[in-house]
Amino acid sequence: MDYFLIASILVFISACFGYINVRFIKLPNTIGLTLITILFTIAVFAISYFDDTLLRAERFIITHIDFKVVLLDVMLSFLLFAGALHTDLQKLKEQRWPVLVFATFGVLVSTFLIGTGVYYLCMALGLNVQFVYCLLFGALISPTDPIAVLGILKKAGAPKKLEIKIVGESLFNDGVGVVVFLTIFGLASGSESNFSLSSVLELFVVEVFGGLLLGFLLGWLTYYFMKKIDDYNIEVIITLATVMTGTIVATHLHVSAPLAMVVAGLMVGGNKTRKHAMSELTEDYVDKFWELIDILLNTILFVLIGMEILVLEFNKTYIYAGLLAIPIALLCRYLSLIVPVKLFQKRLDFVPNTTLIMTWGGLRGAISIALALGLSESMERDLFLVITYCIVIFSILVQGLTIEKLIKRLQLQ
Repeated sequence: MDYFLIASILVFISACFGYINVRFIKLPNTIGLTLITILFTIAVFAISYFDDTLLRAERFIITHIDFKVVLLDVMLSFLLFAGALHTDLQKLKEQRWPVLVFATFGVLVSTFLIGTGVYYLCMALGLNVQFVYCLLFGALISPTDPIAVLGILKKAGAPKKLEIKIVGESLFNDGVGVVVFLTIFGLASGSESNFSLSSVLELFVVEVFGGLLLGFLLGWLTYYFMKKIDDYNIEVIITLATVMTGTIVATHLHVSAPLAMVVAGLMVGGNKTRKHAMSELTEDYVDKFWELIDILLNTILFVLIGMEILVLEFNKTYIYAGLLAIPIALLCRYLSLIVPVKLFQKRLDFVPNTTLIMTWGGLRGAISIALALGLSESMERDLFLVITYCIVIFSILVQGLTIEKLIKRLQLQ
């Protein structure tokens, strides 16, 4: 089965799921697709008791897809660029310091707290899991997902000051989270002899600041070339080339491609580029093109996630661990936000209950699952995939459906 056929099947299924959601369920895309994916998975399992043809076909497709490459090395760059492109850069600049602290200090603290909490949870359930693997899980589950956050927050009517904090944090903590994950992954993969504190810090600094610098360069070059011409077709292609070429360059230079794409997306979508390098027609086409890319890849990603559930080895202990990890993840996120919020709330006039709303509105999504899928079997991949699924599904379905009510209730109070 070639890649074109696999891609065609995935797009077809995505179109069907999207139609069902828009036509009948009428939920926000992220929530609706997650719900349909769960129901689809349950149906496939049920049908397999009578005829396992569909189950075998999906497993065959999964075995021909390298999830680490498709999700982490390819799709993530497109999704982050698309999310950054539609973020208000001016408002983000006003909140740059809290966003920076949330995305760095917050991720590191959350990684350690969740890793420690899950380590003791596993001990209590009789699961012998090394602490470094629990830290690895803490790194992959700490970043919030901008794809899940963006649409739901807009529908919830969150205050703009608060919305830009959560969205900005989500965009940047993905890049930082991936760097932290890869750093701990290298430590956990058996190469401890090659790791020291200085080498870990050097890797972190090179990945983060190298990614930011590359993103700035890509954004400036995109602005320069778009400013010199007035042809919306070519200008859309230039933005596409920025993401594809930039990802390859970032991988070759061993810097963070996600952070590079966030910075490039913010620059291309900023007021300066829109005002001086894009006509109204170009701006409209660029926005609609990347909105479509965002929706298409996000939809396909949830289909892939649903298929991956089929090959997992579920057992009761793993499910218990996943359910108990949900409050641990929420509590640890709340604790990781306390210091940054206290530090900036008076100076930047934070809205009341910022910590609580950011905790409940910081949704986990496809990026956490993408990182979990990159774990090796020796790193307790099946266990952490089940835990990740539990947290992500709760995050999107429960938190996503109730964040609007929470905001309204807190504002009323």
